[in-house]
Amino acid sequence: MSRVRTWVRDLALGARFAVTGGRRGWTRTILTAIGVGLGVCLLLAAASVPHLLDSRDDRVAGRTAFPVVHPEVKPSERSFLYAETSTLYRGDTVKGMVVRPDGGRAPAPPGLTKLPGPGEMAVSPALADLLVSPEGALLKDRLPYRITATIGDQGLVGPGELFYYAGSNTLKASAVERSDRFDGGSDSRVPMDAGLLLIVVMACVVLLLPVAVFIATAARFGSEQRDRRLAALRLVGSDRAMTRRIAAGESFCEALFGLAAGAGTFMLVRQFLGSVTIWDINAFPSDVAPNPALTALIIVSVPVCAIAVTLFTLRGVAIEPLGVVRNTAPRRRRLWRRVLLPVAGLALLLPQAGQVGMNDDTDIATYQISGGALLVLIGITALLPWLVEAVVGRLHGGPVSWQLAVRRLQLSSGTAARAVTGIMVAAAGGIALQMLVASMQSDFMKPTGMDTARAQLFTSAPGADATSGREIIEEYSATKGVSGVIGIIETYAERPGPQRSGERWVPVTGLTVGDCPSLRELAKLPSCKDGDVFIATKNGKLRPKDEDPAQPGAQVDLSLQESTPSGTVKKAEPELWRIPASARTAQTRSHPMGRLPLDGILATPSAIDVSKLHDATTTAMIRLDPKVPDAAEYARNTAAAIDPVTDVQTMQNFERDSRYSSVLTGVFVGAAVTMLVVAASMLVSTLQQLRERKQLLSVLVAFGTRRTTLSWSVLWQTAIPVVMGLALAVTTGIGLGLTLLNVVDKQVTDWWAFLPIIGVGAGLILLVTLLSLPPLWRMTRPDGLRTE
Repeated sequence: MSRVRTWVRDLALGARFAVTGGRRGWTRTILTAIGVGLGVCLLLAAASVPHLLDSRDDRVAGRTAFPVVHPEVKPSERSFLYAETSTLYRGDTVKGMVVRPDGGRAPAPPGLTKLPGPGEMAVSPALADLLVSPEGALLKDRLPYRITATIGDQGLVGPGELFYYAGSNTLKASAVERSDRFDGGSDSRVPMDAGLLLIVVMACVVLLLPVAVFIATAARFGSEQRDRRLAALRLVGSDRAMTRRIAAGESFCEALFGLAAGAGTFMLVRQFLGSVTIWDINAFPSDVAPNPALTALIIVSVPVCAIAVTLFTLRGVAIEPLGVVRNTAPRRRRLWRRVLLPVAGLALLLPQAGQVGMNDDTDIATYQISGGALLVLIGITALLPWLVEAVVGRLHGGPVSWQLAVRRLQLSSGTAARAVTGIMVAAAGGIALQMLVASMQSDFMKPTGMDTARAQLFTSAPGADATSGREIIEEYSATKGVSGVIGIIETYAERPGPQRSGERWVPVTGLTVGDCPSLRELAKLPSCKDGDVFIATKNGKLRPKDEDPAQPGAQVDLSLQESTPSGTVKKAEPELWRIPASARTAQTRSHPMGRLPLDGILATPSAIDVSKLHDATTTAMIRLDPKVPDAAEYARNTAAAIDPVTDVQTMQNFERDSRYSSVLTGVFVGAAVTMLVVAASMLVSTLQQLRERKQLLSVLVAFGTRRTTLSWSVLWQTAIPVVMGLALAVTTGIGLGLTLLNVVDKQVTDWWAFLPIIGVGAGLILLVTLLSLPPLWRMTRPDGLRTE
């Protein structure tokens, strides 16, 4: 107990020094609290991610209609028809649901008290603001409903979501779903792919480790001034152990202030999250709630970290009554002890070679992989001081500014190295993560086969009669900004008569109706005019008559088989049509949508009575005029006017896995926030170092040193450790990246992935250095010579 009381007494005395040290003492305390507070704020944000994701998932599930699967379920007072819709507007996704109640007691979705009636619409606040603004004029034409309600927060994923419910009396039960309740989201989640899980694990390490490094660095702000105070304590009789405990008490108090500052900053920032959107993600402030267990861990670990770092750094400092040994040349650092951590990290990672398979939902050795990566990245923070010391010890001569910088680094290289460790760790981890993501990208992206040079938008209307299909195609063709339409009507034709002996089914062929330009996109036609008919095959040659009814002069049946609710199939009345004997053969072309080539009968509109085609699918592949702004929006407006639930798909060459996209978005958001915190903490650290040297800088100016020389000296003092730190980061990042690629059994796809990351890191350091120059000029005024 006496030992505990001694610790409490000395820690309390150190805390008292932290708040009663006059202006300089308060300055150091405030700067340390700011540095720690920035890290704590980001840690609290990271601890809020699980609750944020769960809240978003719960609201999505709560507004999802539960479909009635059985076709014989009758409409009731509580049932309603619905169709989910999604459209793009100038790059933003607008989602919604078109509904039609069957009775007067249909349930309301979350955020509303009732379903909108025909011609009415309930919208999210963000969508309401967009529709009344000049920028939303085209979207307003696409959603020509009367706004009668605003969706509450419980019905939205985020405050910036563009979402709506629209009432319609034109929905048909045969084309949409029926439900009688919401909250139809599945509780089961798809297991994350092992490769994606590895990316998530590495992202957590890469994004949070720099924050921990800066918290540890912030605990050492003002160490030189503190050491002088501790020497005075030794002069009045305290022993070395007591002195170190008092120093730990100062750091403990400053860490507590940092916790309070970080918590306050976090609570302030979360109030403005709804107005900020990063990579299409924003959140309600109530969603950003830290996990209680993680919050408790942060509250405990930050002060403990401050105490531990202080005791660790003072173990090699001889604080005596007449001064501090640190003011003399330090002992040379030994290399062998500093490589133990990276070697231990590699020892954990190398046995995992080939253990993580792609498209595999099995668990991975999360703790072993994350622990190995942590040891490698933490290890380079110990290597950098040795590297800086080894290099600057061999530097001599040069301009005055260079000599001042080199001599300062020779006397105190550890302080300069600590200032860039956070950026170095972030850069090394970012390089490794970028190499991993780049090599795995092909596993989550697949070519669609779409030909975006032939068309840019795709839409289809299944179940429409062929007469209205021709009108739909003409409407698209007449739309502003549309330079061409590959418009076709697709159905099937079969050989007339019953199934013959030995046949497993009656031979069927495809029937496609379109104008000559559209048909030329599907087959290599020798010549074409309205009224022509072609028979398209893969090799341009007719198939045997008993296998394919598509033969010149042959008769085909255009009627369709119909399904009854009981599941039986009945044949409609035959609708016979004879293929002209003049029909020519043609070889199929690749489909613009990347599908299998369309073979069978190709007919121009005058060659067949399209009114005889029932339950056909009208397909339009739209070519846009690049000279017309918002051409795609005009085409989507036309689609919405034809049918409000029409889906217009943007054609693209590659399709990316949605889970992969979500993980990448999260990584980019986290990296952006981490870099901002790192830069802010670096600025605080640099200002603290300048403040400690204020008197020395003023003396140099008083003896005739030019301020520009001092400015260049500060730049050199930053540039030398930065260059060496970034070189070490590149080497470590590439090495860690190669090790992780070995874990997933992948090859390097981009050896230059480190360039953007190094550029960002160097740019942040340059920016911080430039921002520190105005305070430097103020600190070199004559009043800096005054001392207490």
